[in-house]
Amino acid sequence: MDATTAGLLVLFVVSLVPLLPTEVTLLGMGIAAAQGGTSLALVIAVATAGCLASDQALYALGRFGGRAALDRLSRRKKIAAGIGWLDGRLQRHPRPVLVVARWLPSGGTVGALLAGSLRWPMAEFFTASAVGVTLWTSYVAFLGYAGGQIITEPGISMLLSLGVALVLGSVITYSVKRGAASGGSGWRSPRPGAEPRL
Repeated sequence: MDATTAGLLVLFVVSLVPLLPTEVTLLGMGIAAAQGGTSLALVIAVATAGCLASDQALYALGRFGGRAALDRLSRRKKIAAGIGWLDGRLQRHPRPVLVVARWLPSGGTVGALLAGSLRWPMAEFFTASAVGVTLWTSYVAFLGYAGGQIITEPGISMLLSLGVALVLGSVITYSVKRGAASGGSGWRSPRPGAEPRL
C-alpha cells in the first residue's frame, strides 16, 4: 500500500467515526493534493463518503435512543451551544439548518442525532445530509489545497490552513452562541413522536 492510498484510507476512517479530527485530516489531504500527492476530487469524494455513512448511522441511532447520546453530548459547553441553536431551528427550517450545522463544533454529529430523534423521513435526511457533507468537505479540502498552493512547505501550509479554519470556525461558533443566548433556548430532549415540518 503506497502513502497516498494509506492517507485516503485514514481519511475515510476518520470521516466515518464521529468526533475524530476530520477537519485536520482533510486539510492535510488537501495540502497533499496541492503538492501532487493525490487528486483533490478523490480526497473530497472519500471524505464525503465517510461523513455521509457516519451521518446515516447517527440518524439511525437518533431514532433508537438518540436522546441519551444528546444528553451526554450536551455536557460539553461548545457542543451544548450548538445543540441549543439547532434544537428549535431544525423543526422550523430542517434542510438548510442541517447544511449549516456542518460548520459548528460536532454539528454533523448533533444534527444527525437530532434529525433521528425528531423522526425526519429518511429520504429527506439523506438529501440534506448529502448536500451539507459535500459542501463542507469541499470547503475544507479547498482550504487545505489553497494553503498548499500558497506555501510549499507542508508544515507551514498546514498551520496556515488550520489557522484560517479555526478563525472561521470561531466566528461561526461565536455567532451561534450569541443566537442561542438571545433566543434563550437551551437543549431540551425532543418529545417522543415530535414531527418536523418539512
